Amino acid sequence: MQPVTPATENDLRQLLNEWDPIGVADDVPDEYDCMLAPLLQRLRGGADQTEIGEFLRRELEDHFGLDPMVLRPEGMAARVIAWWTAANPVDDAGRG
Repeated sequence: MQPVTPATENDLRQLLNEWDPIGVADDVPDEYDCMLAPLLQRLRGGADQTEIGEFLRRELEDHFGLDPMVLRPEGMAARVIAWWTAANPVDDAGRG
C-alpha cells in the first residue's frame, strides 16, 4: 500500500478545487479538505469508481446541501480514480 504524502494530499486537493462544486475554491482553497482523508482512505483500500462516486454524491447532498445529479459526482470519481491509478502504478508482481 502506497503511503499518503503531503504531495498526494495536495494533488487530490487540487483535483477537488478544480471540480469546485460550490464555487468557492478561489477564495477558500481548503473548502474540500474534509473529503481528503476519507477519499484517500477509500483509495488506499482499493475503492473503485462506483464507491468513490457514491461517497462524493453523499458528501454533496448531506454535507454541502447540493443536488448531486447536477454536479456529476460520477465524472469526478472517474477523474479521481484516473489520478490515483497514474500516481500509484501497480508493479509487475501486482503490488502497488
